[in-house]
Amino acid sequence: MARAGFSKAIARRGICPLPSPVPAMIRLNDILERVASYRPEADLDLIKKAYVYSAKVHQGQIRKSGEPYLIHPLEVAGLLAELKLDEASIVAGLLHDTIEDTLAKPEEIRDLFGQGVLDLVEGVTKLSNVPLAQATHEEKQAENLRKMLVAMAKDIRVILVKLADRTHNMRTLEHMKPDSQKRIAQETLDIYAPLAHRLGIQWIKIELEDHAFKYLKPAEYAAIEAEVAQSQKDRQKFIDEVVELLQVKLKEAGLTSRVDGRPKHLYSIWRKMSKSQIAFSELHDLVAFRLILQSVPACYEALGLIHSLWKPVPGRFKDYIAIPKPNRYQSLHTTVIGPAGERIEIQMRTEEMHRIAEEGIAAHWAYKEGRAAKDEKEFAWLRQLMEWQSELKDSREFLDTVKVDLFSDEVFVFTPKGEVKSLPYGSTPIDLAYAIHSEVGSHCAGAKVAGKIVPLRYMLKNGDSVEILTNPNIRPNKDWLSFVKTSRAQARIRAYIKQQQREKSLDIGRDLLDREFKRFDLNFSKLAKSSDFLKAANEMGHARADDLISAVGYGKLSPTNVLQKLVPPEKLAAKNPEARTDETPAVNPAGRLTELFKRVAQRTRTTGGVRIGGIDDVLVRYGKCCAPVPGDPITGFITRGRGVTVHVRGCKKAMESDLERRVDVQWDVRGDFKRSVHLRIKSDDKKGLLAKMSETFADIGVNIVHADARATQDKRGAVSTFEIEVTDAKQLNDAIRAIGSIPGVHTVERV
Repeated sequence: MARAGFSKAIARRGICPLPSPVPAMIRLNDILERVASYRPEADLDLIKKAYVYSAKVHQGQIRKSGEPYLIHPLEVAGLLAELKLDEASIVAGLLHDTIEDTLAKPEEIRDLFGQGVLDLVEGVTKLSNVPLAQATHEEKQAENLRKMLVAMAKDIRVILVKLADRTHNMRTLEHMKPDSQKRIAQETLDIYAPLAHRLGIQWIKIELEDHAFKYLKPAEYAAIEAEVAQSQKDRQKFIDEVVELLQVKLKEAGLTSRVDGRPKHLYSIWRKMSKSQIAFSELHDLVAFRLILQSVPACYEALGLIHSLWKPVPGRFKDYIAIPKPNRYQSLHTTVIGPAGERIEIQMRTEEMHRIAEEGIAAHWAYKEGRAAKDEKEFAWLRQLMEWQSELKDSREFLDTVKVDLFSDEVFVFTPKGEVKSLPYGSTPIDLAYAIHSEVGSHCAGAKVAGKIVPLRYMLKNGDSVEILTNPNIRPNKDWLSFVKTSRAQARIRAYIKQQQREKSLDIGRDLLDREFKRFDLNFSKLAKSSDFLKAANEMGHARADDLISAVGYGKLSPTNVLQKLVPPEKLAAKNPEARTDETPAVNPAGRLTELFKRVAQRTRTTGGVRIGGIDDVLVRYGKCCAPVPGDPITGFITRGRGVTVHVRGCKKAMESDLERRVDVQWDVRGDFKRSVHLRIKSDDKKGLLAKMSETFADIGVNIVHADARATQDKRGAVSTFEIEVTDAKQLNDAIRAIGSIPGVHTVERV
């Protein structure tokens, strides 16, 4: 384990360059010796057995680097041994790719290594057997992450195995194709580095960030690496001088401590340069110093000593000892103007705090004491995520939620009782209200910060003392979704809105069914409570009678569909000879439109243009908010009583719609199909310009349906609005470019 131990030592000291590839293959004996050193009672024979099995099933497989595939599971197991995990985790590291990449069967792994090891291996395995053929890469990524996090909630070791797997893959990423490098690096930066941070494993987080940075922005990476190397000698001299001075002053004060200094890693340097829009030469706090002391009081005493030596920078002191981060990180942080006017960051912590800061969850994982990790307080964030993930059916929405909940920077605020609440950066009083209690959030009427009323959109800041004001008459509304940050708040608001929509759909459904049933002298209210009605609901794919009524209100079914299930065909024919009773409702389990829905919805039928769920020529409306044209990516929503409304994918109004009513739609343009689009053109107010615009539209074959032009209030310019007919997005873009190139035209926008 000499090589792996060396890489970890580098990370602990914060030295910037990434570890260089070492051709020597890690040995099984290195792993066994490492495990035995921290876990004498470990079943080493089980690890040997797993090694033999992994070598057998991976025999003949080669990695992109040309090396035997077995090297990868060995390296993963070695990283898990660095984290001092138990033998089940080490075994899972050796076997983590067997189900996915070999002919190994889950039953065989269970029989040989036990159910616990199989659970870990399956938790890391991708969803290769799930039907995601039509899903985008983002949706597949989201579903795999969802599966992994669910497994992680049951056993935290799942994510530790996955982090070790990703760390070694990033170390060997140079052997992948450039597009794969960027995709994997972006996923690492978006998901796995923040997860390592959330679990407090800093050395893995730093290594993953720097590797990802190297492939995502190679030019910037090389430039910063060269700058760091060029200034390394002078910087090391400065670090040595400050370390020596601190050691002397701490000793004079009677404080026993260990002091070290380190430059920040490359990705953090680039991020600081980007955020502040400054050059490398303008950075002042590239160096951080760490003081490891014997007790908490000694940390605060050292802080006072440092502030007496050098002037502290206002606003840069953080007390994570009194208020630990959610991942249990504890330290005192301060930034001071040090020797030669150089800004330096200094951290003070105890030895135990330092161990947790470097190793995170692996430093205090619950299995060491025979308790389930999911019962630990530090996993409250994970339990909360799992509480809401089941309600987020849309994969992309789930992925966005995970990124917000797990990976945002945090703010710490106080309740009036002095309780500390940790929230994602950008959170509002409504987020805090929901974090306190769902009922508090649902009736949040306002908030006071430091005794002063603030808007509900107010972004909470570190240290704010916040009092939530409630009103029993207040209810959540859609506007809140535009600024709340936490998934808890978003899910509760959506649930309330969904419930309101359901109640409306029930009212509409009852009204429609009642009127239709009266035509056949039937009492709908009485019939809806009968076993026949429930049986009809079940046959049509609904568990409850109310679900069937709601489906009618949403427009997924018509009252005729329900009648055909409850009224004899001869009675239907007697009342309505033209009625066809030989059809059964055909709404599939995904709730897609069918031929029957197409026949029932007769008003404002279009002449074509889109295909819905594989069916064309259905009742279609186009969203006025986004005015989609052929070529735009589109999605559809079933609209109560009005068929399907088509929106541009990503349209804000469409995103606020009920996801259960979403249907797959595709363009299916035939003949001379055209769509009306509105363009707003800002230009100079000069003679002949309007005529030139009209000529340009005519030249590219675009018909003008309506035009309106007016001068601006200052009489210096003009705003013209054109309603035009186009065949597709290409013709629209051609028109926008052509109009935009006319001298005197400033902007052309689609409205």
